Amino acid sequence: MKRLLPLATVLALSPFAPAHAQLFGGDTEARNQIIQLRQDVQGQLETTSRGQLELAMQNEQLRAEVARLRGQIELLMNEVETLKQRQKDFYVDLDARLRQIETGGTAGAPAAAGAPAGAAPGTDPAAESAEYEGALNLLKNGKSKEALAAFDAFTRRYPTGNFTAGAHFWAGNAALQAKDVASATRHFKTVLDKWPSDNVAPDSMLGLANSQQAMGDATGARNTLKSLTERYPQSNAAQVARQRLATR
Repeated sequence: MKRLLPLATVLALSPFAPAHAQLFGGDTEARNQIIQLRQDVQGQLETTSRGQLELAMQNEQLRAEVARLRGQIELLMNEVETLKQRQKDFYVDLDARLRQIETGGTAGAPAAAGAPAGAAPGTDPAAESAEYEGALNLLKNGKSKEALAAFDAFTRRYPTGNFTAGAHFWAGNAALQAKDVASATRHFKTVLDKWPSDNVAPDSMLGLANSQQAMGDATGARNTLKSLTERYPQSNAAQVARQRLATR
């Protein structure tokens, strides 16, 4: 009885053995290539997904930042409109005072707190009002440095006049426009120290906060804004101060 050779031996001795080995060897290589391809594709997909997620997060952060900036812009625009209205109201009040002085009286021009009811003895009320109006016109026309010099001269000539508190206030604003922060601070503080009950006192405190902010003293500016809301809670300046505090 003949013994049968194992199948592996038969295949090895067969003339088709090389082809068989090549076939199975090629199939293994193909499978490996497919596995590698799958891994590459999977890696690319994961990388793309992470990139898309990061991009989505960046877009969300940008949208939030844009929304925040829009809110600040709207707040600043409101502040500008409020300041314009207060300035307009002040000019109207100023014109009324000037007309009263020109007609020979000072009724209706409130005496500054802690100061005489009128100009110092020997001064000419008409000359005082004309000089004050001239300095104010310089500021209206955008000539901040010239206005600052004119208001400085006015406050030296009329230290206790009817318009001295207002002169210091507008000098502070002119100084801020001229980027003379030290002079602005000095003028605003003068109003608060000598005329705390004058109608320009709340705006002077707001101006002082602006000066402190311009000097990089954020803490001092914030404290001044808080004091403004406490000392002059019903003023328009206090309303602006509260809006600023809410965004800081």
